[in-house]
Amino acid sequence: MKLLLDMGASQRSADFLRRANHDVVHLRDRGLQRLPDEEIVSLAQTEQRVIVTFDLDFSRIIALNRLATPSIIVFRLEKYSTAQINALMTDLISKFEQQLSGGAILVVEGSRVRVRRLPIF
Repeated sequence: MKLLLDMGASQRSADFLRRANHDVVHLRDRGLQRLPDEEIVSLAQTEQRVIVTFDLDFSRIIALNRLATPSIIVFRLEKYSTAQINALMTDLISKFEQQLSGGAILVVEGSRVRVRRLPIF
């Protein structure tokens, strides 16, 4: 899967996902730490990548613009470690690959995952 990790995600998660044979770009890899959220969405669309973030702004941008892509995985967790995020990512990609490929927002909250198909009307 092609993924774009936002600044809130660890570079170690990018490395972990690459070792699992995913095509992963972390914003820091390209020196895009200060890229505005709207431009991150545009980049993800152009490169057909799923955004991985802890930031709700991406969901808002996609909903307000009624976009069908890019898909987003949003983590809404109070306590987490990079190892926990990595394990969750492996599980999410496996279970929700079809939804992510078709345009969806996955919101990960503790022990549940909410899935919303795109575009949102």
